[in-house]
Amino acid sequence: MVSLWLPRFATARLRRRNDGGGAPDGRRPFALVHGEGGAQRLYAVDAVAEGAGLRPGLPLAEARALAPGLASAPADPDADRHALGRLAAWCGRYSPWTAPDGGHDAGGAAGVLIDATGCAHLFGGEAALLEDLLARMRGFGLDARAVMAETPGAAWALARFATTPDAPATVVPAGQARAALSRLPPAALRIGGRAVDLLHRLGLRSIGDLYSLPPAALVPRVGQEVARRLEQALGRAAEPVDPLVPQPALCARRAFAEPIGYRDDLAAGIEALIADLCARLHDAGQGVRRLRLTLYRVDGSTQSVTVGTSRASRERDHLKRLFAEHLDTLDAGFGVEVMTLAALAVEPLHAGQMALGEATAGRLDARAAGDLTALIDRLGNRLGPGAVTRPRPAGSHWPERAVVLRPPLARDRAVWPATPPRPVRLFEPPQPVAATALRPEHAPEQVRWRKRTLRIVRAEGPERLTPEWWHADSNIPDVTPRDHYRVETGDGRRYWLARQAGRWSLHGLFG
Repeated sequence: MVSLWLPRFATARLRRRNDGGGAPDGRRPFALVHGEGGAQRLYAVDAVAEGAGLRPGLPLAEARALAPGLASAPADPDADRHALGRLAAWCGRYSPWTAPDGGHDAGGAAGVLIDATGCAHLFGGEAALLEDLLARMRGFGLDARAVMAETPGAAWALARFATTPDAPATVVPAGQARAALSRLPPAALRIGGRAVDLLHRLGLRSIGDLYSLPPAALVPRVGQEVARRLEQALGRAAEPVDPLVPQPALCARRAFAEPIGYRDDLAAGIEALIADLCARLHDAGQGVRRLRLTLYRVDGSTQSVTVGTSRASRERDHLKRLFAEHLDTLDAGFGVEVMTLAALAVEPLHAGQMALGEATAGRLDARAAGDLTALIDRLGNRLGPGAVTRPRPAGSHWPERAVVLRPPLARDRAVWPATPPRPVRLFEPPQPVAATALRPEHAPEQVRWRKRTLRIVRAEGPERLTPEWWHADSNIPDVTPRDHYRVETGDGRRYWLARQAGRWSLHGLFG
């Protein structure tokens, strides 16, 4: 696990924006403040302010007395959290498992946690990975430290309490975390201030002093939190940490010697990633249902594109066409240095035999089914998720609930019921109309709808629909029967009229 620590993240973020927010050029002391009115205090300070003796929590008036040239700006913790999330996403260039880690830091500091298991060899080893990470942080204008250790707790503690500006990176060999932690103060265990004060009163000045206490004696003396954090740091207790994005089933990665930005170069990179991922899918007997392409740009930002398939697939040409729809929307910025292609959802995919002859009646052969699947996928990715659907019967004779929209290739055994003709367009809700009939039980002679008078020349009905009393979740608002009529006007237009409790309404149009 890699713990990336950014001790002055909040002030560096504001200075990096360079939008007139009050951050000086680096020569004057600078601080972020929070509070209201005369109760404003320092929230975070930069290196110049810290060198002048300023610390977070100091009243603003006192800070200005100590450093007359102090520049200040309002703190914005929400913006800091959002920026940290974007930085954690960018760290996905090192590993698909990253997470913001700022919950235990104060004074504008923050961190990112990276699970580098199986990734260090891509950068030339563990030390080279940390060196590359810190070099890029410096390029972003961020003061950073990083430690790689066996557990998140050990990496967090060592990054904040064992690194220095002259030695900002450390790799703790396997099995050496206990010895490395022993010299650190108890605050390195991510415990509260009260617990730290209690340990000091008991004469326990370092984590190593806790090793001599057996677990049964540790909890009654120092509390459950201290014991739990110690066990987690030493790897004797699990510490669940949620990654920023769920771990993909499979992931292909490609790094470039020089940043790329041309459309053809991006297309070639995507094609290479697809080929790599499809080979892995073939070896695993899997097909992909959802893919996410992520571009890692040199300015520390990312861009992602997600595509989906209606059926599991590992056909290179088909997946390539899906991403070709989005090529014009990709923004390389100042250049893309790493691209990843993650299979977010996979399913078993077995070999299928192509049809030997013509398609049988009512069935598609494998080639025709593949063409239909490709068309559905292209339409779905162009129009948006859920835009391509298939109407299926829902087991109800009430038109409001007789049809449900399902995925276009979903398999079910529902059969369309034998009903009189239904209109191609239904109004929801039905539109009230004024109807004139010779007798109450007859079809109307004319209808007034939308300030127009429709004269009926032909009518069929009534078709009576009764409430579905057996459905406990029935959403039919009225339990009275409803009579429907199919009517035609003199100009050939056909309408679906309904009468319920003496009131007429227009339910649909036949064409």
